Amino acid sequence: MPDLPLDLVRTLLAVVDEGTFDAAAAALHVTPSAVSQRVKALEQRTGRVLLMRTKPARATESGEVIVRFARQLLQLERDTLTELGLPTAGEAARLSIAVNADSLSTWFIPAMTRVPDIRFDLHREDEGHTTALLREGLVMAAVTSTPDPVQGCTVRALGNMRYLPCASPTFAARHLDGPPPTLIADAPVLVFDRRDQLQDHFVDTIAPGKQASQHRHHIPSSEGFVDAVAAGLGWGMVPEVQARPRITAGTLTDIGRPIDVPLYWQQWKLDSPPLAAAAQAIAAAAALALTPRTLG
Repeated sequence: MPDLPLDLVRTLLAVVDEGTFDAAAAALHVTPSAVSQRVKALEQRTGRVLLMRTKPARATESGEVIVRFARQLLQLERDTLTELGLPTAGEAARLSIAVNADSLSTWFIPAMTRVPDIRFDLHREDEGHTTALLREGLVMAAVTSTPDPVQGCTVRALGNMRYLPCASPTFAARHLDGPPPTLIADAPVLVFDRRDQLQDHFVDTIAPGKQASQHRHHIPSSEGFVDAVAAGLGWGMVPEVQARPRITAGTLTDIGRPIDVPLYWQQWKLDSPPLAAAAQAIAAAAALALTPRTLG
């Protein structure tokens, strides 16, 4: 059975994180030739190609397993040194987490303040795709809409993020003054990015088989998205916590039934006190901010 020497594993991680052999060599204080030799040695030990020699360099599917293993080892090392009261290069615990933009703009920041001794490295990604970062070993945990656990991870339900279909009163009067199924599919629409299918999902619920209009504006900012809806650029699905104050103020109007997006917390199966503390804080913040899940 091949072993996995720590120096080889860390070298592969450095190449993935830094993007090139030269940058990894600088980070590790060795020569690029030494980095190349270590990666080749690790590939020979495992009998797998672990790295795509692209720019930036990327781990293969097998390499992602090693990268995830490397990050877990480093986290365990930090946790052990902390518990022993030994120095850890002057750094507080650092956690890499993938989180969707709407959560980040609404309820996630209060969760971070509950664990002030942790340094967060956040990766913003659509909730339907955050698990990919877990698989690649880029993050230790993720807020996701996927209940199926990534290999080596646990899953906890957080609650539902409720979205309201909204438009400005002027936009609604101009484009939606009639039966929604016949008009909503043709009205200008806002989407967060090209992965955002929430508006299409809403249209399909009221006009089965149809999608939102191809007259689309891409607004990759949670706050900017709400501002654009209020400005009358198009209609869109707005998190309830952001929509309610504007509906009360009269700058937005609710144009249909809400859609609930279930959110889950996935994290490595790792006995790490900082990770456990963060998970507890995030679950507590989600319980206050999200809509409880209903069974059935």
